[in-house]
Parts: sequence; structure tokens; C-alpha cells
Amino acid sequence: MAVYTQVSDKELAAFLQNYDIGALVQKTPIAEGVENTNYRVETDAGAYILTLFEKRTNEADLPFFMELTAHLADRGLPAPAPVKTISGEFIGALAGRPAVMIEFLPGRPVMTPKAVHCGAAGAMLARLHEAVVDFPLTRKNTLSIEDWATLADACRNGADSCAPGLSALIDDELKQLSALPPLDLPKGVVHVDFFPDNLLFTNNDITGVIDFYFSCTEYFAYDIAICVNAWCFDQRRKLTAENAQALMAAYLEARKFTAPEVEAFPTLLRAAALRFLLTRLYDWLHQIDGAIVTVKDPLEYRDILEFHRNSYAPSSYGLNI
Repeated sequence: MAVYTQVSDKELAAFLQNYDIGALVQKTPIAEGVENTNYRVETDAGAYILTLFEKRTNEADLPFFMELTAHLADRGLPAPAPVKTISGEFIGALAGRPAVMIEFLPGRPVMTPKAVHCGAAGAMLARLHEAVVDFPLTRKNTLSIEDWATLADACRNGADSCAPGLSALIDDELKQLSALPPLDLPKGVVHVDFFPDNLLFTNNDITGVIDFYFSCTEYFAYDIAICVNAWCFDQRRKLTAENAQALMAAYLEARKFTAPEVEAFPTLLRAAALRFLLTRLYDWLHQIDGAIVTVKDPLEYRDILEFHRNSYAPSSYGLNI
């Protein structure tokens, strides 16, 4: 979440007339996140999130995202159900952008998670993977390994201004990952952005899973690798084995890894780290003047990548090979 497109109260009040959710009371910009513009909107009927989709989001993908969150909410997951307009549409237009109103969910992110939060995250991710079994739509992963080379090219001239040697590290990792044979692993619709700031907790219970705008059809184990990288490293960027074991145990209780998933997991952890290193580096190098956005540190994921290149131990994740 972030704010790139400014919306006036007058514009928003007119937009809300398309919905049966009351009149505007106030709006609050949300600075977290990197992709789209978001406001918390309070009406005299309740609270909602307004999302305006920026140019990096393909408008053709929006029905997939809306149908997915509606499907998950129908299955009992705390996903933010999209609100339909009076005419029955999920997607409208505001300030020259495609726009949606979605349900506001209670709770707050836990940005320094403990084992109990990691266990809850692992269990919720397993629920999500089970819930999509009968979801009929698919979407290509637009940030797969084929796309990482393009990002690396766009970052090459500035990478070493972020950290010396960063360009060489990226090129070496891309070369190694590209040389691997294709993986044959279980797949389905996954979140691929299952970070602490996208899960909302009330006490130790998850009351919201948000920001599905990278969701796509991909390996389930890749989704878990992203989750481990996001939840299980401390401020020194070292693996907290207790957190990783809690997360994996909760996930594996609901859905066991196949033998090929266990074997591929070190590679998937590295791939997940490289993906976020590249997208964060791109955003760090291409900041937009006037945007209300928190730019995230790409070097966090450089350090996580280097950890996996040098220190991977299956037992740290409760895996046996």
C-alpha cells in the first residue's frame, strides 16, 4: 500500500455515490507498501479501504484479484471482500485510475514476530493453499525468473551505488538459478507477498490477510519460502530457527511437503530472496517524487540471499532430507 495518486474529498464523495455504503466522513492516506494507492475511508456506515491501481498493475488482472479475495472470504478466510457497486461491479474508476472499495479488516501487523505469530502465519498460509483448490481462475506469475533478468538489467548501472558488489552478486545468482532444470512441484494460486505487514493480528490471532495484488499461479513451496524469508529473520538478518520451525510445523501439519518440494526448498528460498532484492532495488533506484510511500531496504534481502547461499540447514526448518 502507498499513495501515488491524490484524491480530493469531492472526488471521493462522488465516487461513493456508486455504492450503498454511506456518505464520506473522512479519508486517511496509507503510506505502507509499494504498488498501488490506498486510503482508509470512513463513511457513516463503516470503514473501508479504497485502492487505486497504478500503472504497474495490469487492469486486465483486476477481475482475478477481486474474484480471488471474494472466493477466500466465502471460504471463511479473513480476506478483504471487495464491495460491489450498486450496479453489481467490483471495479470502478477514480482520478483516472481503476479503483475498488474493499472491506476494512480489524487488527494490526506484528512487525517483530515471535514463534507464536509465525505459527499462526504458517497455519493461515496452509488454509489459503487448501482454499484455492476449487478456485477456477489462473494468473501467470509476472515476476518469475524470466522477469528477474529484465529487472537486473534495469538496476545494473545503479546497483553498486546501493552497495559495492551488489551487481555481481545478482548476476551470479541469476546465472546459477537459470542453469537449474525446471521444477515439477505442486502448484496453485498463491499469495507471493505473505509479509508481516500483510497479516493483521488481534492479540495472537490473525484477523486479516490483505494485499493479494501479486497473487498468481505458482509453486506452493515458493509461497512458503517467501513467507519464511519475511517472518523468520531477525534484525541482524540471521535466521531465527524457532520462528522457522514454528511456521513450517504449522504449515506441514495441514499440508505435507512432497519429497521434491523438500529437495527444492533451498533453491526456492534463494529464488524468493533474489526476487525481493530485485524489486526493492528497482524501487530504491526509481523513486517517484511526491509519492507518499515507504521505500523498503533492498539490502535486507541481499543479506538473506547470502545467508541461504552459505548457511542453509534443513533441520532449521524442521525438514528432513
